[in-house]
Amino acid sequence: MNTFPQFVQLPLADWIDAGIDWLVQVGGPFFDWMGEVLLKPLVGLEQFLLWLPWWLIILAVAAVAWKTSGWKLAAGAVLSLLFIGMLGLWTHAIKTLTLVIAGTVLAVAVAIPTGIAMARSDRLERIIRPLLDLMQTLPSFVYLVPVIILFGMGKVPAVMATFIYAVPPAIRLTNLGIRQVPQDAIEAGQAFGSTPRQMLLKVQLPLALPTIMAGINQTVMMALSMVVIASMIGAEGLGTEVLNGIGRLETGRSFAAGISIVIMAIIIDRISQGFARSRPAGQG
Repeated sequence: MNTFPQFVQLPLADWIDAGIDWLVQVGGPFFDWMGEVLLKPLVGLEQFLLWLPWWLIILAVAAVAWKTSGWKLAAGAVLSLLFIGMLGLWTHAIKTLTLVIAGTVLAVAVAIPTGIAMARSDRLERIIRPLLDLMQTLPSFVYLVPVIILFGMGKVPAVMATFIYAVPPAIRLTNLGIRQVPQDAIEAGQAFGSTPRQMLLKVQLPLALPTIMAGINQTVMMALSMVVIASMIGAEGLGTEVLNGIGRLETGRSFAAGISIVIMAIIIDRISQGFARSRPAGQG
């Protein structure tokens, strides 16, 4: 009586394993092609950022920070990036930045159209919302396994895992932002004879931009939070330093890489928030 009856148990694990095996057999060439397509721009972006002089990157970040949030953030960004460089982690930071940029760009490219489609269809929203709940609550280690099986080890599966983990907030807030556009603004656009495309581009998206930017901000933060986990499947960067420090019981090494990740997160967060504030609602 203390043991759950065997005859009512579901072999869910076996079903999932069979599905993954079938997917590998049927879609293997497709996933190999997708991996090659994603790897080329990813490697190109990383090589380009590593080719740029360190001082030029710091000046560029400072200029963006000054433009969006003022001189205090610009000064803080310069000092913080110099601090990362003095720790000897500049190359690792650039590789981490590459992973974050790639994962964020891929997530935004999928999230914005998906969020728009959800805002236009209640039925589609009811279908996609449970999937987003699953993506946000499922432990990230769980979907590392199928990503590795489909794409192997390296940068591409790391980007895909980052994408899966980071895309839900941008989808949710794009949908929410468009749905919260005031009805009088929509009626005014209709009164002027706006087409659905004009309504979307000139009324709904500009008014929803602050909410959408909040979603993108959360996506970037979640992408940064994945760098340590992504290092376990072949992604290089600050996460690798954290992982190596843990494996060798080198607390200082892990802490230095960890504080560098925190610094990057703060800079990106403040810049993205500043950009959202600098684009007032209604400004296209």
